Amino acid sequence: MKKIKTKWNLNLFYKSANDTQIKKDIEKIKKAFIFFEKKYIKKDDYLKKEDKLFQALLDYENLIKLDTDKPLLYFHYRKDLDGKDQEAEANLNKLINELTKYENKILFFLLKIGKIEKKFQKKFLSGKKLRKYNYFLEKIFEMSKYDLAEKEEKIINLKNMPSHSMWVSGVQRTLSKQNVKFRGKEISIGEAQNKVSGLNTIERRALQDKVLEKIKEISSFAESEINAIVLNKKIDDELRGFKNPYSATILGYENNEKSILDFANIVTKHFYISNRFYNLKKKILKLDYMRYADRGARIGKTTKKISFKEAYEILKSIFKSIDKEYADILDNMLKKGQIDAYPKIGKSDGAYASSSVNTPTMVLLNQTDDFKSLMTFAHEMGHAIHSELSKKNQIEIYTHYSISAAETASTFFEQAVFDAIFEKLNNKEKIVALHDKIQGDIDTIFRQIAEFNFEIELHNSIRQKGALSSEEIGSMLNKHMKMYLGPAFKLKELDGYFFIRWSHIRNFFYVYTYAYGQIISKIMYDRFKKNNNFGKQIKKFLSAGGSKSPDDIFKDIGIDTARHNFFKEGLISIEKDINKLEKVYSA
Repeated sequence: MKKIKTKWNLNLFYKSANDTQIKKDIEKIKKAFIFFEKKYIKKDDYLKKEDKLFQALLDYENLIKLDTDKPLLYFHYRKDLDGKDQEAEANLNKLINELTKYENKILFFLLKIGKIEKKFQKKFLSGKKLRKYNYFLEKIFEMSKYDLAEKEEKIINLKNMPSHSMWVSGVQRTLSKQNVKFRGKEISIGEAQNKVSGLNTIERRALQDKVLEKIKEISSFAESEINAIVLNKKIDDELRGFKNPYSATILGYENNEKSILDFANIVTKHFYISNRFYNLKKKILKLDYMRYADRGARIGKTTKKISFKEAYEILKSIFKSIDKEYADILDNMLKKGQIDAYPKIGKSDGAYASSSVNTPTMVLLNQTDDFKSLMTFAHEMGHAIHSELSKKNQIEIYTHYSISAAETASTFFEQAVFDAIFEKLNNKEKIVALHDKIQGDIDTIFRQIAEFNFEIELHNSIRQKGALSSEEIGSMLNKHMKMYLGPAFKLKELDGYFFIRWSHIRNFFYVYTYAYGQIISKIMYDRFKKNNNFGKQIKKFLSAGGSKSPDDIFKDIGIDTARHNFFKEGLISIEKDINKLEKVYSA
């Protein structure tokens, strides 16, 4: 490709906030939801007759095809390109409130399906006519055990913003206004945190302490926020009948609760692997002990500069070697302006891939023309390819895959790119690259499970005691972090206040999905390396969307997550990488 686009083309959605098409789309959505409500609100025949249920589900699927996310995503993307875009923020908040009211109009439909008599449930699940909706119905029947009455469900939906979202955004906005002084200049705590890992030991620890001291100043606000949103979840769980604070999340991500708890326990028992890595890192950094600030410290840089165009060419070549369609998806997204590559003032930090039923898949990056940026590009394109193939091969109801399968796709492509590039690096660069790869595995698997364990204790403690102080929350966080970090670290009380900035704990218990997906991806990639024909099975997984549970999708391609010691295979591969790092470092 001679010329590649490096900025989002949001005209793929709308021309501007005043585009008349936005109003037309919203009116079309409203009319469709009102029509659906009128057609089915008083009907019950689809609850007993297979052909009637089939037609009702077709009509419901047509609602999904309308893609209510399109106007929301347009303003969301604008806001991510410019955090000060007040027009986008105002329109986004307005539309969320407006469209939620209309989505509430069809709440009755899935609630009524969930209450179908058991004898008819069995009949429908075994019937040929409803075969393509089989898994969709299974999920509804399973979730219906925790459904409330329609009016109560509407209340739950409407109260989410004031009882959770506004608390969280309030703390985030307050954090965004906090600055610290660094080398004589005032910088935001977000910028400061991004600088920490690249500084020398003295500056790194000093700047981390400044950030923590600053965020500690709002600890009373964050304390109220955490207690409020956790108690709100407790209320929701008790109303629905969920026994444990993590039960709703695991069910929502279509995993088996016992299996996930067993999985978390296996990872916890292998914390000695992350302990071992940090002992080696301490040695590489030539430190007597490590502080929390040293956790993600860089041990060096890969000096090779990789421009975005070069990164694209590398990815295209590697993707094409696995399956030509993956390279075609990359090309198509760049041609149309679906990848925003470079950082700029006001742009959201980090990187992500985002997709909805009938909207373009969009990728946001913050390219810095280095090896790490290349890995991030590969990771996010893994998500994008997963989304594109799911939309291509599945009906609308199944285009969204479970988040517990999402990380498997992204890290598979990341590993493929890493392996292709690694041998081209010199010895010093290999040490840095391999260290960074292992660091990523430690963060994604062991750190996330340590956080999962922390969340369990946090929720249970607040449920039992009614509230916790910020000091208690910080102490609890330190306890769980120390378990995966190991004896190489000396943590201070101040380190525990990082809970104020850790956004993951506001999205209850979802972090296990990172570890789950990462380990499966490592096993999947290992099989691909041994036999490239396994690539066909990988494409089958990438095309499955949400048509089955993640465990069943993996089982279909020969990966049995229920097999004894399955997850240990992935953990052992990290140990092998640590062995490799020790050898390269000693060479």
